[in-house]
Amino acid sequence: MIGVVRFLGTNCDQDVFEAVHQVGLKPKWVWHQDHFDRKDFDALIIPGGFSYGDYLRCGALAARSPVMQSVSEAAKAGVPVLGICNGFQILCEAQLLPGALLKNNTLRFKDDWVDLKIVNSNARFGGAGLKKAHLPIAHGEGRYYLEQDQVKQLFDDEQVWCVYEKNPNGSLENIAGVMNDKHNVAALMPHPERAMAEFMGGEDGRRFFESLLT
Repeated sequence: MIGVVRFLGTNCDQDVFEAVHQVGLKPKWVWHQDHFDRKDFDALIIPGGFSYGDYLRCGALAARSPVMQSVSEAAKAGVPVLGICNGFQILCEAQLLPGALLKNNTLRFKDDWVDLKIVNSNARFGGAGLKKAHLPIAHGEGRYYLEQDQVKQLFDDEQVWCVYEKNPNGSLENIAGVMNDKHNVAALMPHPERAMAEFMGGEDGRRFFESLLT
């Protein structure tokens, strides 16, 4: 069972739900006000969107929702957790991932397709053999930031998941996605759920969902 967390204002949750279903897995909604038993889920996904209208800071209010207590407990117990776009921001705000997502260096919303290089592959997230991916982005606050003295450690500990081949937002060291130190919590700014078939512009996104139960 794959839990898909829903927050007020999230607008990519249905796309993620359908993506999970398309690859033959069973999705189940998880409401932002609820707690849950981690044993009920094999993996969790925090979708993209604009939770709570992106008021205060992107992801800041969602990170303090009741459901995130259960997500944190599940993550600490080793349950795989995938964050996408706003989900990345939420996981950083909840301190389940290092760093923060700041306004794009252009101060403009960026809607485009990007090429990713997988720096450290992960069997749970994309599969061990994944080297590259072509995925769409849609964000105004996607510039990854971390204190400079911590960046080298992030690379040394193999917590950098993927980087942009051409940086669209000014992210530090071109970082597009990171993992926690246990490598069971991972997030990226691009949207794999929007790249599930050729008619959508590409199907590289399928790998990110097919591998969740690896």
